[in-house]
Amino acid sequence: MATLARLITRRWVAGLLALFALLAAGASIGVVGQAELGPTATASLPLESDSRAAAELSAELPEAEGSAALVLYSSDEALSADALAFVQERARTLPGATGAPAVVAEDGTAATVFVPVVANDATQTADVVAELRTAAKADLPDGLAAQVTGPAAIQADLAAVFDGANFRLLGATAGVVALLLIITYRSPVLWLVPLTVVGVADQLAAVLATRTLAAFDVQWDESTIGILSVLVFGAGTDYALLLISRYRDELRVHADRRAAMAKALTRTAEAVLSSASTVVIGLLTLLLSAFPTTRGLGLACAVGVVVAAAFVLIVLPAALVVSGRWIFWPKVPLEGQPSLADSKSLWRRIGDTVARRPAVFATVTVALLALAATGMTQIRTGLDGADQFLQKPEAISAGERLAQSFPAGSADPTTVVSRGTDPAALASTVSAVDGVSSTREVASAGGVSEIQAVLDAEPGSDAAAAAVTAIRAAVADTPDTHVGGTEAEALDAAEASNRDRFLIFPLILGLVLLALGLLLRSVVAPLILVSTVVATYLSSLGLSWVLFTQVLGFDRLDDGVPLLAFVFLVALGVDYNIFLVTRAAEEARGHGAREGMLRALSATGGVITSAGILLAAVFAVLGVLPLVVLAQLGVIICIGVLLDTLVVRTVLVPAIALVLGDRFWWPRRVGGADRSDRSARGTADPEPEPELVAAGR
Repeated sequence: MATLARLITRRWVAGLLALFALLAAGASIGVVGQAELGPTATASLPLESDSRAAAELSAELPEAEGSAALVLYSSDEALSADALAFVQERARTLPGATGAPAVVAEDGTAATVFVPVVANDATQTADVVAELRTAAKADLPDGLAAQVTGPAAIQADLAAVFDGANFRLLGATAGVVALLLIITYRSPVLWLVPLTVVGVADQLAAVLATRTLAAFDVQWDESTIGILSVLVFGAGTDYALLLISRYRDELRVHADRRAAMAKALTRTAEAVLSSASTVVIGLLTLLLSAFPTTRGLGLACAVGVVVAAAFVLIVLPAALVVSGRWIFWPKVPLEGQPSLADSKSLWRRIGDTVARRPAVFATVTVALLALAATGMTQIRTGLDGADQFLQKPEAISAGERLAQSFPAGSADPTTVVSRGTDPAALASTVSAVDGVSSTREVASAGGVSEIQAVLDAEPGSDAAAAAVTAIRAAVADTPDTHVGGTEAEALDAAEASNRDRFLIFPLILGLVLLALGLLLRSVVAPLILVSTVVATYLSSLGLSWVLFTQVLGFDRLDDGVPLLAFVFLVALGVDYNIFLVTRAAEEARGHGAREGMLRALSATGGVITSAGILLAAVFAVLGVLPLVVLAQLGVIICIGVLLDTLVVRTVLVPAIALVLGDRFWWPRRVGGADRSDRSARGTADPEPEPELVAAGR
């Protein structure tokens, strides 16, 4: 790595390398571009699930019958004769209407019109629903309201959430990163360099990730690029902060900025590469998920982290060296100034305080984390359709009004799809199930039949789930028959999410433990570090649940949030531990294990805290999208990263390391133990590194 570092920082090479990399990335972004998002009708449904089989079988039916909207006309009082006449006339003229009369509720205050939706994808569905809403609401009599709900309308409103969302998310993320970099560096110029490099990496990552997904036929959805962007900005800026901090420190030792960068890059590369490798390993475990879009998210984010690390280790050093020392103005680091490890910084004072009573600090911190984790014992998962949005769209509010006058499941009926079965007999079987209000045949072609069953129960309730289970039991003996719809999909999603957690949780812990063992050449330290990250995850879940239920008004977590939060927190949380302990091992060579840990805390405390706050803020930006699942994910990761940065890495890990001493690194020996052991055996120290000789150290 030292040879590559000297090459990257060499005169002329640095400038040409930075320019070529940015131009090549720009050409890829502008000419190649992102791959197009393919059909996503079944992308979010678990593989080998009954609801996915129903959706795939339903796709064989004519497209005109593939989806539907429900136009709701309602009033506070019973509809007058004139209002009813208006509704019946409008039922015949609405775009796509079949000509069937409107269905009037028993209480007389509402009427519905069933409208098949002809569309090949989400964009076309949104256009059809928008046209239908315009026509349904035109020239309404006084006192009569019109709303559009049903599966097609819910899909259209969900698509509207992502209309321009990636641009808004990118703008918010870049703005947060820029602000925090300015505060961190207190320089009017320096922040522009890492922000530009990471920004280009983000756009290139989106291109490479989507092209990779398309090449391997892995599905993704509208949220994938947004989460990818947040991760690339967060991880990339973290790596940049670490490199720039070490570069600033080395400028206080070296008169030549190129030698300073070569040394900084050599020392930083190990931590960054180890961190990035751990994150990538964690993200790739998502390829084992039962959800195609979760697999796509894992692969896309893994590509993004690789791109971010490459740009920080290759392009950023070249750009900084070309710029010169003045880039740090007004606080330009000068040769002869004390390094961070030698300074009496705030973090060194914290470390000295912890060192006086490390066992007490470790015990109290563990107790506080355990107390915070108790909230997770109350967690409930499984969001229904009405709870997916932070701001309630028309399709959801219309569904709620519909439930006041019609059976609760009217807006989003359960579907039963079968091949080679008499539709009338199938409908009769389903109608006999407890909890089914009514059934209707909606399509039949090529031997495939689809019926819809309206449930009595509220959507998302236990009664609705029980009704779907009963329908599946009733048709279990009917060959090639499957039950789909929102309620069935929710049941399958919950089951698949449980399966994912039981499979991926232990796998990622094992892989991260192995990676840390290879990096640190230790057994004890990796076990401790992984344990602290798990404690952080549990505590963040507990604290987040209190925040969700007591402040934000959420009463459930999305089924997929615990898994995604676990993967991101374990992978990213290990980052800061890697930054700390690799520096501790480096410092221990000359100062011993105890002093090495304190010097590492002093040297890395500021940069890791800045990186943690920045990463937490970046993930909190996910709240700009009005989807509950992204808001929940952002909050949990934000709290977890802050806990890991400010508590675990600052207090708990140093306290445990100080209590254990050299045993923390077992079976590896560091510091004085290594030197005395070599002296006892008469073994000479290894040759110093060339750059240390050149620097006179």
